[in-house]
Amino acid sequence: MKARGNAQFVEFLEEVAARGGAVNLVFEERLFNLVGILQKIADPLAAAHIPYEVIGGLAVLIHVEAADPAQSVLTRDVDILIQRADLDRVITVAESQGFRFRHVAGVDMLLFGKKALNSVHLIFAEERVKANQLLPNPTIAPERKLIKGRQISVIPVRDLVQMKLSAGRDKDRVHIRSLDAAGLITARIEHDLPPALRARLQQIRQTE
Repeated sequence: MKARGNAQFVEFLEEVAARGGAVNLVFEERLFNLVGILQKIADPLAAAHIPYEVIGGLAVLIHVEAADPAQSVLTRDVDILIQRADLDRVITVAESQGFRFRHVAGVDMLLFGKKALNSVHLIFAEERVKANQLLPNPTIAPERKLIKGRQISVIPVRDLVQMKLSAGRDKDRVHIRSLDAAGLITARIEHDLPPALRARLQQIRQTE
């Protein structure tokens, strides 16, 4: 990291220590980098009045960090939900911030710098990522959440749980367990799940 980045990372660690938690340098550095990449695209999108919300593993981490940091699971990528009609505007805004748009193996992404880790995956509202996804992605209706001193638009837990159960991959099951362990999958959220997703939730709980 450059000097400024080092100073910001030290502040990041001090914030963790101030909460009385143990400091895991690998976890905190990766989270610091993820939040940095997210901010580079989230702030310009908000300024351009383009709707978006953070989804995926980073959304899980943000919600769990607020509820019970001990249950947090590190994630590799930044995923954001946008409207397909806004794709061209998103690309224009992203490129003005130093991102490069790429469509690789059926995935739309924004790359920052030379590292593939520094990428933002673009997922489209009200569509399916894969044909076997049980339900289409939700509409964009974000909550404002604080992560490491930054306000971010994040998918609500209810929609996040439905997305994770609908996708049903190994990493989605890990994320469901993290949300559940943090007490975020309430009785109300479970009750409102479609029967097929409620069955998946019960299966995940039974195989812990």
